[in-house]
Amino acid sequence: MITALYSDQLIAENAPMDRRLAALILSRGNRIGYIASAPEPRREFFDEKRQYYFNYGLSLDLFVDLDALSGDEEIGRLFSCNAIHLTGGHTGDFLRRLRQRGMLERLRAWALDDGIPVGTSAGAILMTPTIAADTLFSGGSPDADRDGAALDLVPFEFFPHLNDDPGYFPALLRYSETTANPIVACRDGEGQIVGNGLVEVFGAPLIISDGFVEAADRVRIVDLLSRA
Repeated sequence: MITALYSDQLIAENAPMDRRLAALILSRGNRIGYIASAPEPRREFFDEKRQYYFNYGLSLDLFVDLDALSGDEEIGRLFSCNAIHLTGGHTGDFLRRLRQRGMLERLRAWALDDGIPVGTSAGAILMTPTIAADTLFSGGSPDADRDGAALDLVPFEFFPHLNDDPGYFPALLRYSETTANPIVACRDGEGQIVGNGLVEVFGAPLIISDGFVEAADRVRIVDLLSRA
């Protein structure tokens, strides 16, 4: 399993991570499936991502709307892709849709069987043990989230868009004192690719744990993975 967690994606600062991820996917093939976080009738975001991946020699050729899954044939095509893109959006609604369609465990099994899930924002949060920290985006308390169990593919929580609001950092510090999970917090343009012994960190993300902060460099991420 290789996981790619982006805070944001369609910005120039992500180019180094994009190139590395593209090389990893192309070593297996070039097909990427796309799971939308919500209905996307005009497919604007899908078309934008399709062009984005095309620029790296990758083919985003399968759109999946969880509210309109057509059956096992479509699911089989999805899991035959070389990578699967999990979009941004409302994290809680995305998780609910995955659960309702019985896709959460199937997606986890595919990832653990050497898949490459790629998550941006909400999609990246879903790769972690819980989406609890996502409540900070709506002014809520992560400690109040009792039903946020997610894909649990990495041994840390993920918080994107750290640069969007100065209140996020102190809120994460407080939350870190009550959760057993370390939190990797990223500004837009930052992210990680981890799995199969691979650990690559892009930008200068932070690890927030037990009320303390340190750089989420390769050494620290390797340490988190070794403790899992």
